[in-house]
Amino acid sequence: MELKRNIVHMDLDSYFVSVERLFDSRLNGKPILIGGSGDRGVVASCSYEARKFGVHSAMPMRTARQLCPEALIIRGDFEKYSQKSHEVTEIIREEVPLFEKSSIDEFYIDMTGMDRFFGCFKLSQQIRARIIKETGLPISLGLSGNKTVSKVATGEAKPNNAKQILLGEEKPFLAPLSVRKIPMIGEKTSQTLYNMGVKKVFTLQQMPAELLQATFGKNGTMIWEKANGIDFSPVTPYSEAKSISTENTFEQDTIDVRMLEATLVAMTEQLTGKLRQNSQLSACVSVKIRYSDFDTHTSQHRIPYTSADHTLIPLVKELFRKLYNRRMLIRLIGLRFSSLVYGNYQIKLFEDTQEQINLYQALDKINGKFGEKSVCRAVGMGIGRRRFNPFNGVVT
Repeated sequence: MELKRNIVHMDLDSYFVSVERLFDSRLNGKPILIGGSGDRGVVASCSYEARKFGVHSAMPMRTARQLCPEALIIRGDFEKYSQKSHEVTEIIREEVPLFEKSSIDEFYIDMTGMDRFFGCFKLSQQIRARIIKETGLPISLGLSGNKTVSKVATGEAKPNNAKQILLGEEKPFLAPLSVRKIPMIGEKTSQTLYNMGVKKVFTLQQMPAELLQATFGKNGTMIWEKANGIDFSPVTPYSEAKSISTENTFEQDTIDVRMLEATLVAMTEQLTGKLRQNSQLSACVSVKIRYSDFDTHTSQHRIPYTSADHTLIPLVKELFRKLYNRRMLIRLIGLRFSSLVYGNYQIKLFEDTQEQINLYQALDKINGKFGEKSVCRAVGMGIGRRRFNPFNGVVT
């Protein structure tokens, strides 16, 4: 007999805003926008009070200010957000044997088999209560037999509440909801569905899977399955011990600083592209230098989670300059990103503009389609292509 799955989805409510309110209670009850304050900035997070005016994350800050002129704008402190996320992660780690951290404020927990001992919904509510008590942060959860339905249930439970969808109730629960509630249905896909006359999940459930596949390709089948409450994807065990690295051994030892820095820029671009491709973020950067006498030195620096070139390249250069002894020839340089977590880049938007975000998306799409370094910074164009080992992340 197949064991019934119990998957919990937990999501911290308006996470960045909630953390700011922990440190400044005067922000309670007020419309808050977090992100870049300039006209070209982007909203990283917003309070529920601001959402009532139509504001949402990833919206240009100029538009958000027009919709909600009385909103308070906060630049944000990613160090605080990373620390509070770590606190929540450690609580969950202590309570359950298997969980997945899908972003800085979002978790999946596999409680399959636990219902026979205690009751999965009761246990998940106790974990939620502990998180609220020990961190002071509001958090919502959804419980069902799979990740998709649990995530949607969390959205319906918000703010700061819990919702359980029993086995067999998945389709009726999803049916009256907007198609935008289904994970993986974004603005472009929803517009296509609207043009087809499809606005509610119920209509998706009634459509033949073949029609959606003909319209959206293989994604069409996934959309149909999710709309019908079908999702067999596993909870991926969370680990911060992963890393990705690259090294370059020069044919001739060198002291050409310009060439060395150009190589580091190219290496950084390559690794950040891999991070974004894998939906990962790094919190630790290490630079290695090996001199001609094989004397090796390494310097590392912890940072707020990111996968952005324009954040990491200056730091990599700074670490290199601190390490480099100009009197000695260099045989090898290496770069390593560690303390990786899964999460999309858009969770760090404080210094970014919509143009930068669109640029990264375009670069990754082109390089993913036509190969690494199809598009890159001019400074790295003189650096030859190197072979990448996907199993250990090392480039030779």
